[in-house]
Amino acid sequence: MYDYFLALANYVNTILAGNESSGNESSTCWFSAETSDFVRFNHSAIRQPGHVLQISLSLQLICGQRHASMRFNLSGNLEQDQAVIDASLLDLRSLLPDLPDDPHLLLATELTNTKQILPSALPPVTEMLEQILTATQGVDMVGLLSTGTQYRGFANSLGQRNWYESSNVNFDWSLFHTADKAVKSNYAGTSWDVAQVRHKMADARQKLLLLARTPVTVPPGNYRVYLSPTALNELIMMLNWGGLSEKALRTRHSCLRRLQAGELRLHPMLDIAEDSRIGLAPAFQEQGFVKPDIIPLISAGKLSGSMISPRSAKEFGLSANGAGADENAVCMVMRAGTLATNEVLSKLGTGIYIANLWYLNFSDRASCRITGMTRFATFWVEDGEIKAPLNVMRFDDSLFRILGENLLELTQETEVIMDDRSYGERHTGGAVVPGALLKEMHFAL
Repeated sequence: MYDYFLALANYVNTILAGNESSGNESSTCWFSAETSDFVRFNHSAIRQPGHVLQISLSLQLICGQRHASMRFNLSGNLEQDQAVIDASLLDLRSLLPDLPDDPHLLLATELTNTKQILPSALPPVTEMLEQILTATQGVDMVGLLSTGTQYRGFANSLGQRNWYESSNVNFDWSLFHTADKAVKSNYAGTSWDVAQVRHKMADARQKLLLLARTPVTVPPGNYRVYLSPTALNELIMMLNWGGLSEKALRTRHSCLRRLQAGELRLHPMLDIAEDSRIGLAPAFQEQGFVKPDIIPLISAGKLSGSMISPRSAKEFGLSANGAGADENAVCMVMRAGTLATNEVLSKLGTGIYIANLWYLNFSDRASCRITGMTRFATFWVEDGEIKAPLNVMRFDDSLFRILGENLLELTQETEVIMDDRSYGERHTGGAVVPGALLKEMHFAL
């Protein structure tokens, strides 16, 4: 696939160089492809297997400060795809004279070539399926296995070439008890550790037995809480809703603006960074800007950086740091703590064990206040022992409290949580997150 990408990029250069009317035209190409297997499960049986091979190219034509782009699918046959590129380039060239100059257009002119092919150890998908079906005998499992290789590439007419290739697996499943009572779990990475999958499945089975107990309801108020890595990830991903964006910080739309102003701070143990070395997403973006290995975002509880797109860099006179147009962190890593996972219940004592959160939204963006619902296996714990499943509750609290004064400990163990979206294509990105023990969290109802 890499050689095919290079051939496409070189062909685009040839067209520009060979056209006498091209003038000062330049181009960028964003290559996205995958070869993926998708398997859906229901009642612990395979219901919908499928295989996807798709390739797309986003071609941008630039002349001065004018630019236009077009995305189209490719066949993988170079001769056929060259004809598609020819037609697309003609369409783009016809658009440019009618477009205004873009004052915030910034292009990568410093050539930085990279090639990242992540090591992987994945067995054939048939072997994974056999092991999954064996591990889920006797329970009602519903889930989705997504596995295969993802490719991303950038090329421009100056000769820059960047490549990312990752073979990975993302198995997302739930064990159902009755109605809305279920235990949700996930396994993701570039290797398939069947022992770890079995361990996670055994843990889910144990929690499934606990769901059979009569559920309890507790009154609204403040409760001591343990957030699993999955639940904590839902909270910190809200920071990608403009919180860590340079544009949002500059225009005071960020939920972290009070952190930026120094009015508030998070707990000193809190360190969050964009770490491209973990390989969950390409270390380059669609305009060819390459990320440093690490972008510190929150250090010792204080705001230490932001995601800066080329447009924000041009607008505010900064240096772009490889962020995309949405200025989201896509390889977010939270530093682990010292709490052992097997001590979580004893350290929690009496309170609420939260495995999953959903329906999150800001209730007060300026105060970084978030509301949402508990989901699936959430339990009431007394004296370090799970007593009963907890009926669904709504929380409403500020991250400045949750990850500030109320943060007690973070777990030693972290979990890789990959982006599981597959709208149009399998997405890249994700986070590495520990669990968190909180002194209290506010539940509104």
